[in-house]
Amino acid sequence: MEIWINPACSKCRSALSTLDAEGAEYTVRRYLEDPPDAAELRAVLGRLGLEPWDIARTQEPAAAGLGLKEWGRAPEDRDRWIDALAAHPSLIQRPIITSDDGTAHVARTEDAVRDAMGRGGAV
Repeated sequence: MEIWINPACSKCRSALSTLDAEGAEYTVRRYLEDPPDAAELRAVLGRLGLEPWDIARTQEPAAAGLGLKEWGRAPEDRDRWIDALAAHPSLIQRPIITSDDGTAHVARTEDAVRDAMGRGGAV
């Protein structure tokens, strides 16, 4: 499994602590330093079963600069959102865990982390 993190984020640090406490095998991706491209975001969104606006951090300064809160949330708006997330990775909700079984989770709670482990990664 892989976990996308921002080391400055308390939710990310908490998720890592839970993974470590459970002895899970995982790799860390610091997604601000190694941002996903649009194709990778589409794939992860498919695994999450979510739309790009569902994982957007609309309170970030970059979101305000783009006017993100005013953007449409219809199928025809999807590519615009994905392009914005790829160009501004700070807008991506965190942490995201991609499990070995093909699922993914926005793991902001301990329960969500445990769910991700139960689906493909706990040792």
